[in-house]
Amino acid sequence: MAAGKPDDNDPAVAVAADDLLSDSRQARQLARRQSIAQTVMAEGSMRIEDLTARFGVSLMTAHRDLDELVSRGLLRKARGVVSAAPTSLIESSDVYRANRQAAEKEAIAEAAMQFVEPGQALFFDDSTTVQQMARHLPMKVPLTCITNSLTLMNELKGVRDLTLLGLGGQYFNWCNAFMGRMTTSEISRLRADTLFISMAAVTDDIVFHQSPEMIETKRAMFNASARRILLIDHTKFERRALHGFAALSEFDTVIVDDHTPGEHVSRLRDKGIHVVVAPVRQR
Repeated sequence: MAAGKPDDNDPAVAVAADDLLSDSRQARQLARRQSIAQTVMAEGSMRIEDLTARFGVSLMTAHRDLDELVSRGLLRKARGVVSAAPTSLIESSDVYRANRQAAEKEAIAEAAMQFVEPGQALFFDDSTTVQQMARHLPMKVPLTCITNSLTLMNELKGVRDLTLLGLGGQYFNWCNAFMGRMTTSEISRLRADTLFISMAAVTDDIVFHQSPEMIETKRAMFNASARRILLIDHTKFERRALHGFAALSEFDTVIVDDHTPGEHVSRLRDKGIHVVVAPVRQR
């Protein structure tokens, strides 16, 4: 074997290659399922056979993908037809949220990093906007990161000099996160420097969410943090949700993207709210 050249027969090399293949396969699977969910939601309903043709997958693979989306409360499947599920959990689902306003979320997450300093203990909620901060965190280690998001746990588990505290409790498949009494009990025994959080909607300068379980978990993090940073893209000002959480004035900083209408930014600043406007890069 030549010096410096890996041996293809080395078990460590084989395992590393298998891991890379596994990660790549999982990434493709997740992207495909997101696309399927968005396609069905846009159409309202579709024949499963049509989905196999559109995405170039076997009928068995299509059913496996659809079963996962059905279990998350996104879709319904019956007699060869799949349709969008009429439920408030649709907009909460991590699959649905992952690609919505992606550029805005990236910009907001990047702007949020100015509030992260080495040595801090940080709470991160399960929102897809906050999850965009994960790729920036290695540049600010050492850190202690606390989250109920299984997605974020998986993204941060290999980061050196980062202490990861995963909050347990009841697992909710539709948002890939832990919530409930056990989760809030764990949170109540912790104290963090800063909380990074996002919500589903803003109405009358109050943030709302569809899920009461999420409200309870986010509230526990809110109460256990010295500083609270809200990450919210411009579309949240156009939405409504059922359960109120907190007034925008209760946050130390509100970060929005530069597509947010100026009247919203001006109104919040006139109320004494610290607003950071994140520039969105053109793609």
